[in-house]
Amino acid sequence: MAEAAEAAGAAEPGVRRGRVVEGVRAYGLIAGMWIRSTMAYRTSFALTTFGNFAMTALDFVAILLMFSRVDALGGYSLAEVAFLYGLSGVSFGLADLAIGSMERLGRRVRDGTLDTLLVRPAPVLAQVAADRFALRRLGRVVQGMLVLGYALTVVDIDWTAAKLLLMPVTLVSGAGIFAAVFVAAAAFQFVAQDASEVSNAFTYGGTTMLQYPPTVFALDLVRGATFVVPLAFVNWLPASYVLGRPYPLDLPGWVAFTPPLAAAACCALAGLAWRAGLRSYRSTGN
Repeated sequence: MAEAAEAAGAAEPGVRRGRVVEGVRAYGLIAGMWIRSTMAYRTSFALTTFGNFAMTALDFVAILLMFSRVDALGGYSLAEVAFLYGLSGVSFGLADLAIGSMERLGRRVRDGTLDTLLVRPAPVLAQVAADRFALRRLGRVVQGMLVLGYALTVVDIDWTAAKLLLMPVTLVSGAGIFAAVFVAAAAFQFVAQDASEVSNAFTYGGTTMLQYPPTVFALDLVRGATFVVPLAFVNWLPASYVLGRPYPLDLPGWVAFTPPLAAAACCALAGLAWRAGLRSYRSTGN
């Protein structure tokens, strides 16, 4: 018995790796199908992508209008706010592009179409994430990259090797944190089947909040965004280090390098929430 248990334990990591590989493969196949469908109508794709770009650009236009009346916002200049905006916009855009379809899960639970995904020989999470993969969401990513590029050209930063390395790490980690929020919010919809607006408060609402300096918010909100739903690791913490600014909560400087740890923890917790939600699902026929 002990030998069998040991063999099963040794085989478990291999099984998990196999599931991950299977999920990535299923995601790629489904997303590729939707991309081919989208590219069959190239004019429509171009128009919808531009529309997505223009709609997200209005957020930055609002910031520009604010700075037409003030010189600083919470002690941050326009270039520094644009830096925050760009980091948040690119990270959220990547997560929204890859896994934004998770917000449709509540509708599938209500109308029973989730059952069709359960009987397919592919991980349910990969199927839901890739369902109706919307390539037009690239418009949000491009818009965020343009603002970030503008900020990097005008903001006064004393660049070091650590700061240069932190930039791509921050973008990838931020995308991972937002992806975890998407999955956790979808898992919540197994319980509250009509809670898309609640999930939007943490996804779209979260990225809107991060576009502004932490100094304009109450300390309780900053604490919540740091220790409860760690959205501060998307840009507030690393940006404070890059810009040479103290963080409002007086945290040590080394926390600016912990976004990968925060992203890993968020993804692990989101995975547990997803498994618990999926196990609690009862078909509409029951």
